[in-house]
Amino acid sequence: MTIYTRSVEFAVTRKPTSSAWLLDIHSERAQSRRTMKAPLKGIPKLAKTKTPIVRRLSAGLIAGAADDDPSGIATYSQVGAAYGYATLWTVVLALPLMIAIQTISARIGRVTGAGVGANIRKHYPHLIVYGVVFALLVANVINLAADIGAMGSALKLLIGGPALAYTAAFALLSLALQVFVPFSYYSPILKVLTLSLFAYVATVFAIQVPWGDVAQGVFFPHIALDARYAVAIVAVMGTTISPYLFFWQAAQEVEEVRDTSNERQPLKRKPQQGPDALQRIGIDTISGMVFSQVVAFFIIVTTAVVLHAHGVTDINSSAQAAAALRPLAGPFTFAVFAAGIIGTGLLAVPVLAGSAAYGVADALGSPSGLERKPHQAKVFYTVLIVASMVGMALNFTAIDPIKALYWSAVINGVAAVPIMVVIMLLGTNPRIMGKFVLPPWLKILGWIATFVMAVAAIIMFATWGK
Repeated sequence: MTIYTRSVEFAVTRKPTSSAWLLDIHSERAQSRRTMKAPLKGIPKLAKTKTPIVRRLSAGLIAGAADDDPSGIATYSQVGAAYGYATLWTVVLALPLMIAIQTISARIGRVTGAGVGANIRKHYPHLIVYGVVFALLVANVINLAADIGAMGSALKLLIGGPALAYTAAFALLSLALQVFVPFSYYSPILKVLTLSLFAYVATVFAIQVPWGDVAQGVFFPHIALDARYAVAIVAVMGTTISPYLFFWQAAQEVEEVRDTSNERQPLKRKPQQGPDALQRIGIDTISGMVFSQVVAFFIIVTTAVVLHAHGVTDINSSAQAAAALRPLAGPFTFAVFAAGIIGTGLLAVPVLAGSAAYGVADALGSPSGLERKPHQAKVFYTVLIVASMVGMALNFTAIDPIKALYWSAVINGVAAVPIMVVIMLLGTNPRIMGKFVLPPWLKILGWIATFVMAVAAIIMFATWGK
């Protein structure tokens, strides 16, 4: 635009001396038009960024890894032990669907500069956002309790000692990092913790896997038409496509926009940043979700081979799954599996507590963000602290959060449906997304994901008690 304006000003004060001068003006005008129209064409080709791919992985990678938290490990272990390879097809089915809905959530945050909760509050009745956030908060607190407890139990299995003391220590350590360490310093720690998920890849190479049976479970599964199997499918989908991940990834895109150390702005305000931003979101989200589902696949395979094949079909927690592996698969598989629970727990606990805090603060129109000081975002940090402490405290009561864990995954699967509907409405609304309204392929995949989650929930209720 600057070149074009100067050319016009020059044209007013001076006559052209040759046809080449006119060609220069037309060329500059054409270049200006191309620059202005670029965001309307989706994701045009850009000059290659010099930033390494690893440095460009952020919210999507962390969200994908956090999806395989101890509660997720417990759910995958339960279905692997109970049904063998008969639920592996759900992992393959869920991959493109979770890529779509997470990408859409990230786009909403990057385009608008506001999280999912803030956008719902701005564009829909407050009752809707309060209902959505309440469901998110309840499910997250239950998951926090289970994850923190699983970490304490896993450390006890590895070194002995009091599980409850370890549980409290893990909760306080995670909370201290979130409150006192700026997220720009804390985020690299979370990235490193994603490496702990390779523990579940390693376990597969320590056992004999009948890959022919695995392939049959993926492509020609035996589907049981009963309520228990239907609940298992909803639990797998609920722990894979979870509302807290929608809120988290959108919120992290907002954090990047707020960060004054870079030049990122909401894309509605700076559309010229769109191509690079959308390309980064795509790479980041696909990498994180593929990583997540590969790990989930291997957890189901491991528990199917070792537990289901030996008649161990009733698993209630990730720690119990690790303990059951020791006599059947050997000390190495047991140790790697148990250590992975601790690593993934340290990664998932801040995501669970943080997404609940983002949701509540956004719903109330209060400041939020891990880069803010506690006195700058009082509601946000109050929810963060209270959710973490309640999650820890549940492990010291007669309530068994581990038994509620499986059902929290089911609740997540059911609650995800209305939340996904609202997210799709946000992403397809030109008034909200401007020039960056969802492209057709993403719109189609997003609605398919919503439809699949709805069908799974309906089938579960339809087969209830049968």
